[in-house]
Amino acid sequence: MNLIYLACAALLVSGAAATVHFKETFDDTWSSRWHKSSWKQADGSAGEFTLSAGKWFGDAEADKGIQTGPDSKFFASYAAMDSAIDTTGKDLVLQFSVKHEQDLDCGGGYIKLLPASSADQMESFGGDTPYSIMFGPDICGFSTKKVHVIFTYKGTNYLIKKDIQAQTDQLTHVYTLVVKPDNTYRVLIDLKEVAAGSLTDDWDMLPPKTIKDPKATKPEDWDEREKIADPEDVKPDGWDDIPATIADPDAKKPEDWDDEEDGTWEAPTLPNPEFKGEWKPKMIDNPAYKGIWVAPDIPNPDFVADDSLYAFKDLKYLGFELWQVKSGSIFDNIFVGDSLEEAEAFANETWAKSKDAEKAAFDKIKEEERKLAEESAKKAAADAKHTTEEQDEQTMPPSTPMQQQDWATAR
Repeated sequence: MNLIYLACAALLVSGAAATVHFKETFDDTWSSRWHKSSWKQADGSAGEFTLSAGKWFGDAEADKGIQTGPDSKFFASYAAMDSAIDTTGKDLVLQFSVKHEQDLDCGGGYIKLLPASSADQMESFGGDTPYSIMFGPDICGFSTKKVHVIFTYKGTNYLIKKDIQAQTDQLTHVYTLVVKPDNTYRVLIDLKEVAAGSLTDDWDMLPPKTIKDPKATKPEDWDEREKIADPEDVKPDGWDDIPATIADPDAKKPEDWDDEEDGTWEAPTLPNPEFKGEWKPKMIDNPAYKGIWVAPDIPNPDFVADDSLYAFKDLKYLGFELWQVKSGSIFDNIFVGDSLEEAEAFANETWAKSKDAEKAAFDKIKEEERKLAEESAKKAAADAKHTTEEQDEQTMPPSTPMQQQDWATAR
């Protein structure tokens, strides 16, 4: 009993220690918390976010999120957390869901966390507004289907060097980023890890720990030849005596050829089938081969470790700033906190409860669309056949003599 009590107490303490900075499930009051940016409104290229569960969903109310529209527009909307947060000494967990219902062909699907220092720019929040973290999918054609993880460090934005593949179907997916005080990170999609590693290694925020020794030189006896000529291979006798061409043995001097006027006749030449070309010794593995010489690594004198690389001092705002050629993405279930367990629980309460029913609704709609397209194609084929038969009847001569006479007169 004591062990059970202690375990339960530990869980309660752990739960109490976790902090949730922001949660959003987008209900009918969402516009009181989210603000439309003035960015791109003046030139008419700004789109709108509207509350919608989309065409397929598990729960018509619970699955509502904000959806982009119309096509080929810029979208920008933001919300503020209750207070600026400092992640020093704590995990940072950023999570949200997105459904590319429109089968996104080119556009962003990411979220941004912005610092309190961007406050005076938030009214016109857009592509140039300084941010701290950009995270989520970006899709364009066949070449770009990635998950962005971008951190701002000392005023410069740094992209992750790993290629993390985004989900590209038309269902809802959950994207989770975890940044930890030991300067490591994790990326999860649908609560399954797809990438993890070191902030130092997977971004270029710091100079490399090691560099190639600029003073190192290749040793004079370093042999980079993988193959060498066989010293025991000798050119056969008479190899060079074989000419490359020979006179055509079938050629005959023309009967009207005059040596005095035309000069001495010579038969045309042909490639000599016996000619073997330039002799070269066969190549063998070089026993002295050492590989391609590379300068050794040395510690980089410019590298200075930063134990606080993970820390963000004043995160205050979060928002979506996107361009989409084909609109229709639905964003939902945003979480910002310091506990992955809390984020996972939130995802299980929202996305996980609806995902199977959403998939079933999607499959049903697609099957109905398939049947409708099939029926439409059959009808079009039948109409085309009927039209062809009518045209044939109008052009065929009648069968009786009287009808044939009338038909011929009419034509």
